[in-house]
Amino acid sequence: MGHREDLLEGAKRCLLEKGLARTTARDIVKESGTNLASIGYHYGSKDALLAQAYVSLVEGMGDAFEGDGATGLTTEPGSAERFQEVWSNIIGTMRAPGSMWRLSMEIVVMGDQLPELRDHLAAAQREAARGLIPLLMGGREEDVPEDVVDTLGVFYVTLMTGLIAQWHFDPKTAPGAEQLTEGLRQVIEAATRK
Repeated sequence: MGHREDLLEGAKRCLLEKGLARTTARDIVKESGTNLASIGYHYGSKDALLAQAYVSLVEGMGDAFEGDGATGLTTEPGSAERFQEVWSNIIGTMRAPGSMWRLSMEIVVMGDQLPELRDHLAAAQREAARGLIPLLMGGREEDVPEDVVDTLGVFYVTLMTGLIAQWHFDPKTAPGAEQLTEGLRQVIEAATRK
């Protein structure tokens, strides 16, 4: 690996160990075995590097959202069963020891204090919205129209953000996928009543 990759891996380890607020440029350099100038050269700033490291951590969760690597998702795309299966897998990542989702809550709370980081992550959030759609509805990420990202994708990201907050605030009372699916069924039933 080169300095760029070493920095990214070091920043990911620092984020998971120390969180966003406590990670310094010196921590990243120590963890990556590089030097301070490398951060500016390869990423422009510590905040840009941390944003990229966070995005990389989230992207690494994608496989877990699909479930067992051998079988992947087993339900019909767009169905209530797929909705429940995917959200069950996502919630499973929140239950895991050392879940990186706690970091997400720190970033949400600190976003207004770190405008450069917030700008990077806002763009990444849009791509997360785009990525959740094929996971739940089928199809390919590159085929998702912008208006669908702006509606369905935003809906899924909002649901995920709320779940992350609930699971880290009080895991004992946080909803499971079955509750979410039943809630969705009730919303659909109420919306389609004549």
